[in-house]
Amino acid sequence: MPELVDWALAERVARRVAQRTAPQIDPRSRQRLDDQFAELTPLAESLVEESTGLTSVGPARADVTDRAGWVRANIGSFRRLLRPLFDKAGAEGGLGRNLPLPMAKAARVAAGTELGVVLGWMSTRVLGQYDLFRAEQGDGPDDSVYYVGPNVVALERRHGFPSHEFRLWIAVHELTHRAQFTGVPWMRGYFLGLVDKALTLTSPEPKQIMAAVARMAADIRARRNPLDAGLLGAFASPEQLVTIHQIQALMSLLEGHGDVTMNRAAADRIPGAERFSKTLQARRESASGMTRLIQQLIGLEAKMRQYREGEQFVEAVERAGGPKLLARVWEDPSHLPTLEEVRDPSRWVNRLGGRTRELA
Repeated sequence: MPELVDWALAERVARRVAQRTAPQIDPRSRQRLDDQFAELTPLAESLVEESTGLTSVGPARADVTDRAGWVRANIGSFRRLLRPLFDKAGAEGGLGRNLPLPMAKAARVAAGTELGVVLGWMSTRVLGQYDLFRAEQGDGPDDSVYYVGPNVVALERRHGFPSHEFRLWIAVHELTHRAQFTGVPWMRGYFLGLVDKALTLTSPEPKQIMAAVARMAADIRARRNPLDAGLLGAFASPEQLVTIHQIQALMSLLEGHGDVTMNRAAADRIPGAERFSKTLQARRESASGMTRLIQQLIGLEAKMRQYREGEQFVEAVERAGGPKLLARVWEDPSHLPTLEEVRDPSRWVNRLGGRTRELA
């Protein structure tokens, strides 16, 4: 059966959304972006290794792209991520096979349009991204770190950031993620396994939807955010929520570790790091109206909290046992913190046998 998303439509919609507010970059500035990120990427890689002790596999490839290029790359990533869900929907007795042909076509168009809007909006916000799927798609260990040129330039212009410092700061963050996924031998497979499991468990049955609505109503009455884990989490089964919480905990660790590293690894080379960090944090938290709703629906609200909680976890663990204790998280998947341990690092410290000094 055909795929349940019209991917070509999704890309067309995303490109239209992305280009509505794209800043203009003259050829000279674009060449400077290419040259500078080609220079800064290997420098950032060495700084990350020195700071974290994680050694990436092979050299990274700097890929400066525009918003349309970022959309095109992430269409491929989304197809890979959603494959287990679509396989299940297309299986005998699955949702996709139970739909009449006209409804199936309409669903493909609707899904493509909705995904296109989300990807187009996200392309206006992203500064850099490690391409987790490049090696998996057969390009080997020489995989890419994307830098979205128009968004980088727009922030530099708006806030008067010195470009060399700001671009190195971005590169350190993305190269930290690459070190996490290539320098920790089991990390890539473990992460993709969790995502596949979460999507494979998806079963949009009426009883499950009604239970989710009741759970969301209870959250609202208790003054909790019912979209804490995005739309997928809101309609997840109890079994699926366990996996989603594992993913949340892992992403909190990875994002927090990335933020701590980007502010530490090149402190002597990036005197503006604190200013950059405060500006981007304010940017993440200043959304309102439709932007805030989109963030909640796709889970970006949770991602913003992951930055804060993950950074606090890393700092608390290092206060208790230094970098040597933190390094234990990379030894084995069983050493990863649970979501409860991310929010209360003393639990993880006690479980891993580190010093039990009170964590502030």
